[in-house]
Amino acid sequence: MIAVEEALRLVEQRASLGTVITIPTSEALGFTLAETAISKINMPPFRQSAMDGYAVSILEGSTAYTLIGEAKAGDSHSYDLKSGEAVRIFTGAAVPDSADAVIMQEKVNRLSDSNIILEEIPFSNQNIRPLGEQCLQGQEVLFPQTHLNPAALSYLISLGIREVKVYRKPKVAIVVTGSELISINTPYSTGKIYESNSILLKSELNQLGIDEVTILKVEDNYQATEAVLKTALQNDDVVLVSGGISVGDYDFVGKALRALGTEEIFYKIKQKPGKPLFFGKNKDSFVYGLPGNPASALTCFYMYVQPLLKKFMGSKEIHLKRKKLPLSHDYTVKGIRAQFLKAYVDSNDMSVSVMNQQSSAMIAAFIEANAYIFFPEYSTEIKEGALVEVIPL
Repeated sequence: MIAVEEALRLVEQRASLGTVITIPTSEALGFTLAETAISKINMPPFRQSAMDGYAVSILEGSTAYTLIGEAKAGDSHSYDLKSGEAVRIFTGAAVPDSADAVIMQEKVNRLSDSNIILEEIPFSNQNIRPLGEQCLQGQEVLFPQTHLNPAALSYLISLGIREVKVYRKPKVAIVVTGSELISINTPYSTGKIYESNSILLKSELNQLGIDEVTILKVEDNYQATEAVLKTALQNDDVVLVSGGISVGDYDFVGKALRALGTEEIFYKIKQKPGKPLFFGKNKDSFVYGLPGNPASALTCFYMYVQPLLKKFMGSKEIHLKRKKLPLSHDYTVKGIRAQFLKAYVDSNDMSVSVMNQQSSAMIAAFIEANAYIFFPEYSTEIKEGALVEVIPL
């Protein structure tokens, strides 16, 4: 058995970036940039009106201007204004090179179709977005390890960037073991359990932006377990095995992984919940043997699986962040192992409390929990107000 810190170190040490692929920018939501993005154009690509109004060629000291035309957004026609002349212009339209300023329409009195009076003396470049104000053609605009959210995609498309190089998302297999498990669509019978870990893990993967997820189910049979694991390890980047990793008479996962030549990186961590966690590698695939109890499986997913997946996808931050907050009540830590306790941080982020239902078989507390409290090994009596380590979820 190894300590929590050693297990985290080994995961981080083995985690690696996924391969780089080129995809259309419009399909890159949730991916992470693998190279610097360079603008194809100036933005804006022309002098642009910042509002609806009138573009004028300034006549010193005058507020009277002659109106000679109109410029709408998208128009390619340009005007050659002489001093004292103006054109009606709209937000986003190209400002004629001969225009010095744009006066908002609220500051203009239109006397006729060709004569306007300004309520203020204009000044140079007033309400004009200059060419390349946001960025210039050839400028570096986004950098590797940038997460591509909707705003990033919009920005890249506006700069003429049609394709991007990104880190590929991993293919993940979820292998669910246990003869006692039945589908939610199967009538319940005594001794059986509705299988829910697959939807738990798949949903967490989907929230990370991982959509290529295969769910495989196998009963407690050695030959069947080995065959399913062999298929998963051949086809997927990461294999998450739910249950069957302990040393009971019907726990065949460890034996099957060894038979398939899997390297054991670690097995069992001095923590609660999630002690019987296996982490290994088989050729180019990583495999986790997760505890069958749902709360244990989810804790191990957050702490040890997520970092590897995030690294694969190019994320800068792969571990959950930690901070110190005062405990809102006294608490007695049971046992000597390190503990990840489901917790609730108050709305003002001023204190944290341990939640009920800490059993590794109980998932319900996670519905309300928004953090873990981490107690190191050999923690004992924790008094109200003591600073504890909090891992927000």
